[in-house]
Amino acid sequence: MEHTRHTRRYVVTGADSGLGREVARLLARTGDVVACGVGEGVDVRADLTTAEGRAALVEQVRGRTDDRLDAVVAVAGSGAPRPETVALNYFGTVEVLDGLRPALVASSTPAAVVVSSSSTLHRGSGALVRACTRGDEERALAAARHLVRTRRGSQLYRSSKTALNHWVRTTAVREEWAGAGIVLNAVAPGIVATETVLATWERDRALLETALPQPLGAPGPVAPVAHLLAHLASAENRSTTGQVVYCDGGTDALMRGTRPQRTYLRYPVRDVVAMWRAARSHVAGPGARPS
Repeated sequence: MEHTRHTRRYVVTGADSGLGREVARLLARTGDVVACGVGEGVDVRADLTTAEGRAALVEQVRGRTDDRLDAVVAVAGSGAPRPETVALNYFGTVEVLDGLRPALVASSTPAAVVVSSSSTLHRGSGALVRACTRGDEERALAAARHLVRTRRGSQLYRSSKTALNHWVRTTAVREEWAGAGIVLNAVAPGIVATETVLATWERDRALLETALPQPLGAPGPVAPVAHLLAHLASAENRSTTGQVVYCDGGTDALMRGTRPQRTYLRYPVRDVVAMWRAARSHVAGPGARPS
């Protein structure tokens, strides 16, 4: 079926509060939204910290959408210094997206976007990131418990989001995603004015403004982040994929400066030779052989 003949279908996790609720409201203006969360007023209630909850969400969403889905916006997450944060932020997000991928394939313009964080600009726990990216939830939760016991629970949030960034970068270009035409991205917000942030802002302000300075001011508005998520999940986004887009009021640019642009591609010798030959051929003209 052509995209123009049906209303776009979205799934939004974490739609019962904060950024997720704002994204669901925004998308509902132009499409049908299946709102998922753990609170009241959602279409699908599921606890994504457990394998059973993830499977239940996937089953209910696929049933509600007749196994055809245009976009998933995975917002559900937690910043609490508890192991459940890792289970939700990384494994809950990845398993839901993997489970809904077959429904996305049925769309002519499929998209998925997850919520990361500007806190990933800081180093987290390498052991936790590695366990997550290897898909080893048992080891990841053990690493999380160790961090909590050693009073390093604050690393759980940024480590789980860093692992999510890695997953997006490596997964987006795989045949089962890019080959199926599914664009997959992450948006990394800075400090934004959600209910959770505002509730503790005066207490945490000095720490947050020092650790994650935002040239445009903190906390930033929620709406721009929601609009960016909506764009990346839209039918119009057919080219941007595998990206971690910082929507952070300037934190990334301030803290990293030009460093990302100083890393250039490095090719194996055989690829360098092949490109040199191709370039020489272009210079010499059609039919000429490189000397």
